[in-house]
Amino acid sequence: MTTHLDAQVRIESFGYLHGQPPTAHLTIDLRQHFKDPHITPELRYMTAHDEPVRATVLASPGIADLLEATAAAVTAFLRGPSPGPVIVADGCAGGRHRAPVFAHHLADRLRESGLTVALHHRDLDKPVVQR
Repeated sequence: MTTHLDAQVRIESFGYLHGQPPTAHLTIDLRQHFKDPHITPELRYMTAHDEPVRATVLASPGIADLLEATAAAVTAFLRGPSPGPVIVADGCAGGRHRAPVFAHHLADRLRESGLTVALHHRDLDKPVVQR
């Protein structure tokens, strides 16, 4: 398991409704441009651990392109002269659906390119925010 300290890239998913975004080099806001699975009653109480949520998020137009663009941005940061990990924070409303799915797939994409990635989901296991 990759620890927080030895990773080249640290990714943290979060929910804006649970507090401020984590400090990061890149912060990706998934709230406005990507449909929220929360609005579908069958998906509302599921999380990114559940296949229907993952399938819904990954089928969203633009998500695959955003994953590739974010991976390219991370690579660009890593090529810079400053040492240390690149930190990516990605958020959605509650942190249970879009953000953790995106974070997981970004981590997989970066690992496939040979990078060491630490992944943390700040709000994934918090209760559903009633809105």
